[in-house]
Amino acid sequence: MIVLGRIVAPFGVGGWVRVHPFGDDPLSWKKMPQWWLGTDPDGTEWVPYTVKGCKEHGKGHVVASFAEVPDRNVAETLAGFYVAAPREAMPEPDKDEYYWADLVGLEVRNSVGVVLGKVTGLLSTGAHDVLQVRDGETERLIPFVASYVTAVDTATGSISVEWEADW
Repeated sequence: MIVLGRIVAPFGVGGWVRVHPFGDDPLSWKKMPQWWLGTDPDGTEWVPYTVKGCKEHGKGHVVASFAEVPDRNVAETLAGFYVAAPREAMPEPDKDEYYWADLVGLEVRNSVGVVLGKVTGLLSTGAHDVLQVRDGETERLIPFVASYVTAVDTATGSISVEWEADW
């Protein structure tokens, strides 16, 4: 499963929920007839929900409604749930675009070959995404922009960056 976002609160009285997406273009999710909801992003307990509606609401959020959620009372019980989809239900990313889940676990090396660690997660800052790279006790935050990230190779499990080990 690829975790797409998290339900943050109910929206209105008709059973809609507000979702914080973990990545770009959450409106493309409405092409999927089902979303899977669960309380543990790493767990296996995902329950399918039938999407009735999905639209943008404010900067960086979407609101959605499900056939299984008839009113606000039920929507309130979903606050904090993660939204996910199986890999095969997701549209293929464009060239030089990646799902966050595809980046987690990749080894990060700088231009002189020094291993800086592995990607443990990503942060969305509004301006751009940031790679969280951990090497033992050291965590580096590297902006996921072309001036710092020069290559991503999911086949070999590596990311090349213009970043020094002591930054």
